Amino acid sequence: MTIANQSQQPAASLQSTITLHNGSSMPWVGLGVFQVEEGQELVDAIRSAVRQGYRSIDTAAIYGNETSVGEGIRQALAENNLTRDQLFITSKVWTADMGYEATIAAYETSLGKLGLEYLDLYLIHWPVKGKYKDTWRAMEKLYKDDRVKAIGVSNFQTHHLRDLMDSAELKPVINQVEFHPRLTQNELLAYTREKGIQLEAWSPLMQGQLLQNETLAQIAKKHGKSIAQVTLRWDLQHGVVTIPKSTKPVRIAQNGDLFDFSLSQEEMDAIDALNENRRVGPDPDNFDF
Repeated sequence: MTIANQSQQPAASLQSTITLHNGSSMPWVGLGVFQVEEGQELVDAIRSAVRQGYRSIDTAAIYGNETSVGEGIRQALAENNLTRDQLFITSKVWTADMGYEATIAAYETSLGKLGLEYLDLYLIHWPVKGKYKDTWRAMEKLYKDDRVKAIGVSNFQTHHLRDLMDSAELKPVINQVEFHPRLTQNELLAYTREKGIQLEAWSPLMQGQLLQNETLAQIAKKHGKSIAQVTLRWDLQHGVVTIPKSTKPVRIAQNGDLFDFSLSQEEMDAIDALNENRRVGPDPDNFDF
């Protein structure tokens, strides 16, 4: 099943942004740092990404690397003569810290580790039943107090979003979910678009599992691009923000080199047809953390 009438070309460069429904501007492409440990490798990855034009960095409390992310940000700002407001920094509240007071405290802890005065985006990492509504109230408080520029969720299914918005004052600006050609999330993509919630892809390359796919290989060869570049371009043409992960400067550069080609509707449809509703991460309706 293909995703009908969604193909678009939203971004022209790594500095291209989408305006979220609260007015915040977010880059279409960012650097993910999941499963990258604290240390110089991470600091250098962020420095490399910013030097190459990236302006968005995505981390989370549970990644255990916010201190190095913060150090990388500070060095990158200095080296590139940038100011803090030229970067877009995301972190997430972990399941153990959900609930009203705990979320407020977790936000301050993340800021302390990052060495930042605010985040551009703070997300509920997973939809823990019975906790995400109180957590969202805390996020709304942080936003209304101008402690954070935008708030959103991660790994929320359509029914989670409906349930949250039944009682929420503010609508999430982002839903960051697993999204790739084996998990095209048709219903969720359509629903978030209808509600003005921007979809963002984590694990856009399916943790490397797509790199031998013949359909993607043929399309990549035609364009003189890599399978990773074709897959990330597919994200963008579906209007989905994407945050590929790498610590290698060459790979970081390749993952950002998406703006000198476009996929035809036929190619988009062929990639859509790879969907198997297959996840590499946990099921948002069946997780135990």
